[in-house]
Amino acid sequence: VQAEDEISAAGMAIGAAYAGHLAVTTTSGPGVDLKSEAMGLAVSIELPLLLIDVQRGGPSTGLPTKTEQADLMLAMYGRHGEAPLPIVAAYSPSHCFDAVLEGARIALKYQTPVMILTDGYLANGSEPWLLPAAADLPDISVKFQTEVNGTGPDGEPKYMPYLRDPITLARPWAVPGTPGLMHRVGGIEKQDVTGNINYEPLNHEKMMHLRAAKIAGIANDIPPLAVDDPSGEAELLVLGWGSTWGAIQAGARRLRADGVNVAHAHLMHLNPFPANLGEVLSKYSKVLIPEMNLGQLSRLVRAEYLVDAKSLTKVQGLPFRAAEIEAKMLEMING
Repeated sequence: VQAEDEISAAGMAIGAAYAGHLAVTTTSGPGVDLKSEAMGLAVSIELPLLLIDVQRGGPSTGLPTKTEQADLMLAMYGRHGEAPLPIVAAYSPSHCFDAVLEGARIALKYQTPVMILTDGYLANGSEPWLLPAAADLPDISVKFQTEVNGTGPDGEPKYMPYLRDPITLARPWAVPGTPGLMHRVGGIEKQDVTGNINYEPLNHEKMMHLRAAKIAGIANDIPPLAVDDPSGEAELLVLGWGSTWGAIQAGARRLRADGVNVAHAHLMHLNPFPANLGEVLSKYSKVLIPEMNLGQLSRLVRAEYLVDAKSLTKVQGLPFRAAEIEAKMLEMING
C-alpha cells in the first residue's frame, strides 16, 4: 500500500499489528525520522512490526541515490524516552532475505517492533541466490491469545494484556473481536499486567525496566558471534556490520595469502549485541571497525565494552574498496 506519507505508513503497520498481522513499513533516510514517533508507540504498546531502512547519504535530502551507514545511532536512539528495539543488519543482497526473516522471528516472539538496516549499496546490488524451500524455513507461526488469562478484582475471569511470558517477557497477542479479550492500547503508560492507564511512578519505572529487559534478553536467543580466524593467532580483529562484509572479507583474504594473520567478525544483530561479543573482543589486542559513517558502531562498542577500537570511516556515497581496508589492516598490524 502506498500511503500519503511516512507517518501514515507506519500507522498502517501498527494498525495491522493490532489486528493480528505482521506488517512491514519501508523507507530511506529522512523517512525514519518521520516514523520515529510511531515506532515509539509500537514500543509502548508492544506489538510486532518491521521497519526496513535502506540507508542513504544524509543529512536531509543529502545524497538520495548514494549509499551510507549513518542511521545506526538513529535506529538505536531515535525515539523519545527509553524506547529500545532490536536492530538486525543485512550484509549482502541475498542475506537481506535472512535478515528480514530473523527480524520477523524476533518481532513475533518478543512482541516488539524491529528495525532492519540495509543500505543503497545492497539495494542496488545483486548476486546468485538459491531460493530456499518453504519446508526448510524456521517456523515463526504465532499462538494468539484466545482465552482469558487472569482474574479481576471482583474475582471474575478477566483478560490481562500485560501478563508476560516468564521467559521472553512478551505480552500476549489478542486479535480484536476475540470474545472476552477486549482491551485498550495507546501511548499512555499502562499498568503492569492489567493494561489499565496508570500514572504511578513505581509502575512507570517497572514498565520501563520490563521493556528494556525484554529486548536485552534477546541476546540469549541469537547465535553467538562467529569469528573467521583461520590461524587462531591473529592480533587484529576487524569487526564489521552491514555491506562492508565483502570488502573486509576480500581484504582479509589477500593478507592471509601473503602470510599475514587477521581475524574478521561481522555483526548481524546490533541491538542487542551477541552475548559473546565482549569475550570475542577481549581475545584481540587490536580492533578495527570499518563503516560508512563517522564511527557510530565504534562509539557503541567503546562505550559498552571499554575497548580501544579504531575507526576506519568513509562517507563519500561509495562503498569501501577491499584495498582501502587491506591497507588499514596492514598499517595496524605493523604499527
